[in-house]
Amino acid sequence: MSDTHADYRLSQLDQLEAESIHIFREVAAEFEKPVLMFSGGKDSIVMLRLAEKAFYPAKIPFPIMQVDTGLDFPEVMETRDNWVNRLGVNLVVASIDDAIANGIVVDDGKTSRNRLQIGTLLNAIEENGFTAAFGGGRRDEEKARAKERVYSHRDEFGQWDPKNQRPELWSLYNGRLHEGEHMRIFPISNWTELDVWSYIAREGIEIPTIYYAHQRRVFKRNGMLMTETPLNPCKEGEVAEERTVRFRTCGDITLTGCVESTASTIEEIIEEIAVARVTERGETRGDDKFSEAAMEDRKKEGYF
Repeated sequence: MSDTHADYRLSQLDQLEAESIHIFREVAAEFEKPVLMFSGGKDSIVMLRLAEKAFYPAKIPFPIMQVDTGLDFPEVMETRDNWVNRLGVNLVVASIDDAIANGIVVDDGKTSRNRLQIGTLLNAIEENGFTAAFGGGRRDEEKARAKERVYSHRDEFGQWDPKNQRPELWSLYNGRLHEGEHMRIFPISNWTELDVWSYIAREGIEIPTIYYAHQRRVFKRNGMLMTETPLNPCKEGEVAEERTVRFRTCGDITLTGCVESTASTIEEIIEEIAVARVTERGETRGDDKFSEAAMEDRKKEGYF
């Protein structure tokens, strides 16, 4: 007699997707005014896809917010607009240029735009009255993010205390807040970079073209290959040349490096990531190379 029992076990991606969708629905039910942080990079795009699935056929019941550094890759902004237009979501843009002009943050000529995101973000959260903000942080990315809970409490100053986090036994989340506080929510905490790419492949998700191998003028700075553009010109002693590269992460164009690669399809990227020994932030984000605790210091102040 043949075995006709069906296998109802979920794949790893299905389990991760189900967990993330559960978190989106819990937050939408529990918090008065959530917002989804959207950079236009692969992780925030996967989050937007998960939110779309969580509330389908209804529209996503909260806005998305981008902190605009003024130094973003054009390809990333184009993809952001495509997603916003397709889903019909409300886009809130928190501009660092506007924050500087309004005296919210101070551009002293030394502080990076990446760090100026902190004050800009906290002001936008307070101005809009957001009580929960979804972020695309993953525990495999960086040491400080490995300490993060799914529900990450922020005090009335928007700050994070890594030594005072709420327990999440049995995936039960404590969303209680006092006046002026808010919660950061990380639905893809348990995903890896390889999981993200596998999900992008499975779902046929549109991502910025800079993630695929392409020709670009680059130069070496601080051990990284950086893009030569009017926003990021070569300094004395730096020489730009044409190379075949791709980006593993998207951020400030003056701080985000690329890697030499011929991976021009998602399948080739997955093969490349499967043997990588350094995370995307560890290899190509200059803002994480200032010190061992660079990310944790920024997160304590209010960064994602």
